Amino acid sequence: MPAKFSQRLASLSAGDISAVIQMAWEDRTSFETIHERVGLSESDVIRLIRHELNPSSYRLWRMRMKG
Repeated sequence: MPAKFSQRLASLSAGDISAVIQMAWEDRTSFETIHERVGLSESDVIRLIRHELNPSSYRLWRMRMKG
């Protein structure tokens, strides 16, 4: 993981990480909204999801996000 992203991830609490994952799973929450609330870009959210979820859950989420 890039150092810059690792620093941002380290600054998030477990509750923040859980909230980002929950928002990312919701179809109605945009990446822009997540960025406004938590300060993570779309690519940061994707990295976070990849890091926190098991591989099959990540693939399922990516398939949903790609439509």
